[in-house]
Amino acid sequence: MQLRPEIRLLLNDRIVTRARLGATETLLDFLRLDQRLRGTKEGCAEGDCGACTVLVGRLGPDGLVYEPVNACIRFLASCDGCHVVTVEHLRGADGGLHPVQRAMVEHHGSQCGFCTPGFVMALYALWMANPHPSEAQLERALQGNLCRCTGYAPIIRAGLAMGGYGTTDPLIAERAQVSAQLQAWQDGARVDVADGESRAILPASVDDLARVLAEHPEARIIAGATDVGLWVTKFLRDLPLAVFIGHLDGLRGITETDDALHIGAMVSYSQAYGPLMAEFPHMARYWDRIAGWQVRSMGTLGGNIANGSPIGDTPPPFIALGARLVLRQGEARRELPLEEFFLDYGKQDRRAGEFVESIILPKPAPDTLHAAYKISKRRDEDISAVAAGFAVTVQGGAIAGARLAFGGMAATPKRAAQAEAALIGQPFALESLQAAADALRDDFTPLSDMRASAAYRMRAAQNLLIRFWHESQGTPAMLEDAS
Repeated sequence: MQLRPEIRLLLNDRIVTRARLGATETLLDFLRLDQRLRGTKEGCAEGDCGACTVLVGRLGPDGLVYEPVNACIRFLASCDGCHVVTVEHLRGADGGLHPVQRAMVEHHGSQCGFCTPGFVMALYALWMANPHPSEAQLERALQGNLCRCTGYAPIIRAGLAMGGYGTTDPLIAERAQVSAQLQAWQDGARVDVADGESRAILPASVDDLARVLAEHPEARIIAGATDVGLWVTKFLRDLPLAVFIGHLDGLRGITETDDALHIGAMVSYSQAYGPLMAEFPHMARYWDRIAGWQVRSMGTLGGNIANGSPIGDTPPPFIALGARLVLRQGEARRELPLEEFFLDYGKQDRRAGEFVESIILPKPAPDTLHAAYKISKRRDEDISAVAAGFAVTVQGGAIAGARLAFGGMAATPKRAAQAEAALIGQPFALESLQAAADALRDDFTPLSDMRASAAYRMRAAQNLLIRFWHESQGTPAMLEDAS
């Protein structure tokens, strides 16, 4: 096994290498403190405000792809072999303002300016993919950016106009050169770096990941770091040994069979969007409610599940679909239903040295109605108070099967067994859904916390079942602004 004792990345137009590096150094601290690139701001330090947005380009099966990320919770070690682009690198074809920057100036999209670099970088990522976006596309791209000065109206106007200021820039022209540099760095080596007692390992492949975890079963696996990043920035936790897996293309694939989608654990929310919506269109509105673009670019489906949070976004709708996990330990693999993976709060059915390799999502069964709901205080970029996924099979006017899964109602994501039993065999009618809603009290005893009271959670969960019936009848959706 070839070992490399340093990471290397392309930062704007410079090659940077680091041999002394621990697991917890963030990309933001590296940019601001080490490289003195202070256009990238520190705001919330938890991936919410977008002031720290930069682009990270990585070579993959589809070539060089740039995505906006939150530098505050992105660990530097995970940037090995990447091209990191900060606001300082932006420029127009004439060397002046970039088209996105010019649009922001001329449409008065900046006031105090603190959040502006983050908005510019998010808009830049969108401009690279689509220089003439719609207002809806702009709003979705800016879900992860907060502004308290100008408000969003002038920023949206700037986004609508940015394509009119030009559709090419030096970064696009340099793409072949950057791709060649990143390709030359793909040496198939395991990276092993440390700083004091903190150590980071980047396995050479998925097989090497299995070997690393066999050698170090106590290691913390880091996928997108959208949660682990906060352990460091907010709770000041140490990570003695972290194994980074975001670069492993072997965990990023999505394959389709006749009866299921097989999704690699490292597939991000953004990457999953197209294939998921093609098979499960009922999740489109739900998916757009998950975090902001930056977190959707970093966060992974496998990481969201393996984290085991009772309020994770993906488990409720996936459990309702009958999802199964493939877990790997060394060369051995096992498969289990997703709902059986969650044992108790903070405890999952994952053995020492075992990792989530893929997720299997069965395609929708005939005569089955599906829904996915999220209730939160903020419409965009907020943690769920209650999340739900429903799959109800109706044959001949009667309910032949039901899978009702909830998050935020118990110590783990969980099916509502009593509510399901109340439905099966009953006519598909409002009265049946109301009986199932009443049965939820036998399934859950929710807690009160900062996001919602126990009473609110129960009432919201019950109301979602009623809403599900009304929507199945073509009745306009209720609680439109809440889910």
